[in-house]
Amino acid sequence: MRLGRVNLTLSDRRGLLSLGGESPLSWRERFIRFPWSLFLLLVILASVGFVILYSAVGGEDNIRLLFRQMARFGVGLVIMLVLGLMGGEKIYRRYAYLFYGITLALLIAVFFAGTIGMGARRWLSIGGFLLQPSELMKVALIMALARYYHDRSATMRLGSEDLAIPLVMIAVPAAFIMKQPDLGTAIMVIAVGAVIMVVAGLSWQLIVGAITVFGASFPLAWNLLHDYQRRRITTLFFPEQDPLGAGYHIIQSKIAIGSGGVTGKGFMGGSQSHLDFLPERHTDFIFSVLAEEWGFLGGMALLLLYGLIIFRTLIIATQANDRYGVLVSVGMTSLFAFQVLVNIGMVIGLLPVVGIPLPFVSYGGSSLLTLMMAMGFSAHISLYSKHHGRSV
Repeated sequence: MRLGRVNLTLSDRRGLLSLGGESPLSWRERFIRFPWSLFLLLVILASVGFVILYSAVGGEDNIRLLFRQMARFGVGLVIMLVLGLMGGEKIYRRYAYLFYGITLALLIAVFFAGTIGMGARRWLSIGGFLLQPSELMKVALIMALARYYHDRSATMRLGSEDLAIPLVMIAVPAAFIMKQPDLGTAIMVIAVGAVIMVVAGLSWQLIVGAITVFGASFPLAWNLLHDYQRRRITTLFFPEQDPLGAGYHIIQSKIAIGSGGVTGKGFMGGSQSHLDFLPERHTDFIFSVLAEEWGFLGGMALLLLYGLIIFRTLIIATQANDRYGVLVSVGMTSLFAFQVLVNIGMVIGLLPVVGIPLPFVSYGGSSLLTLMMAMGFSAHISLYSKHHGRSV
């Protein structure tokens, strides 16, 4: 059989039959085209995170929690490889709406069969494992919005309905997530959704109109927040008014970061963390541990590593083969970048404390695996990028 200039080999035919029907890439080509530089950067970042986590936990639990985090990252690497290497070029676009619908159903199911932990109902217990649908929604929303704008822009000019429908797709899951309550994840869902809408090419008149409506609805949104969420926002500006209560986290975090100086106090040498002054030091405030022990230079080195990963994923977006690939790559990049920005912003006192983990460094499973899924989808887009060209 001959298509254009290239004969399909036996391995290519097998790929067509077993992996979605439209991919001409053999397994050898998939491995060659896989963005191994991104894979390596993630391994380096996670390795740095293991070192920081070991110090942050301290005591007898550091080895146990460290091995658990390493196991989660190992599972995440497998997820990234599977999502990146499997399937034809259009396989994920084809099922984007289905993924969104299933995730939304799981999100709704949390209110009926969810597991309560730390005062919030956010998890579903499935086969002995805890699943957090709100984390999956970050990725599902990006893929569904990318599919919507890809289909619309291919046939017609974007109009007002292309603002209204995506707003509903964003608002519905965000409302359910807020109800759990989980302000941080809801903010992430809204933020990445907004990025997709802007990059998709909506007119600035529509965007300004949406911002105006959002600003006008702020008083209503403020009244819908829980008391502790409102305290977090007001504490951002006046933490000293309640130094032993709502302002305690931010004050202790600033002390830890400031005491690190330029070069830090050395590994395992942080007094704020190891004397238990710094709360949530292995999750939300793990950057404070890094800054205290490794100083300004250590913090900048970590930011440089984050910057390299963001740059690499943006390169994938610029080389994507179609509009869907561009939007998905940008969305996944913004998800990663926003989590870095919000976490570091809140530990240095520039943003409210909303419970956003530091990617690949904070202890936890749901956020880590979600980001590995995001990287897997970006890697898959890289296989079919303009940079590699097409053989048929």
